[in-house]
Amino acid sequence: MRIGSLTEIEKGDYVVHESHGIGIYQGIERITTDGVSKDFYQDSLRRRGNLFCRSQSWTALRKYAGKEAKIPKLNRLNGTEWQKTKARVQGAVKEIAKELLRLYAKRQNEEGYAFSEDTVWQKEFEEAFPYEETGDQILAIEATKEDMESKKIMDRLVCGDVGYGKTEIALRAAFKAVQDSKQVAYLCPTTILAQQIYNNFVERMKGFPVGIRLLSRFQSGKELKKSLEELSHGRADIAIGTHRLLSKDVHFKNLGLLVVDEEQRFGVSDKERIKSLKENVDVLTLSATPIREHSTCLSWEFETFPSWKSRLLTAFRFRPMLWRKMKRPSGKR
Repeated sequence: MRIGSLTEIEKGDYVVHESHGIGIYQGIERITTDGVSKDFYQDSLRRRGNLFCRSQSWTALRKYAGKEAKIPKLNRLNGTEWQKTKARVQGAVKEIAKELLRLYAKRQNEEGYAFSEDTVWQKEFEEAFPYEETGDQILAIEATKEDMESKKIMDRLVCGDVGYGKTEIALRAAFKAVQDSKQVAYLCPTTILAQQIYNNFVERMKGFPVGIRLLSRFQSGKELKKSLEELSHGRADIAIGTHRLLSKDVHFKNLGLLVVDEEQRFGVSDKERIKSLKENVDVLTLSATPIREHSTCLSWEFETFPSWKSRLLTAFRFRPMLWRKMKRPSGKR
């Protein structure tokens, strides 16, 4: 995961150096050589290998983003293992890119499910929102609903900083899908976020006959077994979870909407399973980091531009095989 500066990582965090591999960040240390003192960051590798790099070269570091509860294997200093791993991953990325092109071309040409217009319950649910929506939030909600009600399979990315209302857009889209007896899968990168999203969904949808289930390592084996059975038989409407949601034993009877939170934080094997879920269902992706490397973001165009001083909450629509320059509107500073 990219970092904006060394202040975004703490001592003890697992990091990835683009040339040396996975290590443990040990902070900044001032080293004096030939009477000149300079700041270096220290990266501990396997077999007591310590890598010291000039603090200005921090762009070579990435924060490790792997599966939760799994301790990564550290690489050796000057070893060949990391170079082999990089070569293997590059090959896998090329294959994923080909598959994504095929998938999005197929989705673009196929006819999807057209959801019904808003029901009375949908309006009641939205009116129960305890806050006032921002202008950009309303535009994103309306655009998402418009996509869902069309016969085109939806591929929409909603981008905005943490706390700016992306989850409410997902809530309304999920509720709309459930109104048409479709199931919803909400995929989160971490267990803590999955729990927060689950609590939010349960709180917002209380009073409505919507079955919401959580799939994560916090659940007992008995709870997971019951939830999986309910999903496969259509007795549960919404499943919220981490990588556990991508397991082969998770089956939906009538999946209609997939919500993916921060997809760039999932690994290669996870993306393979995500692709299979995307085959013919509407997809809503949420992200706080609009970067070109985003795996599903082949190309896009702005649907709405945020004003220069307003909250950033912009809805995108995917356009496979097409790239349009994103220019700030005229008159904006």
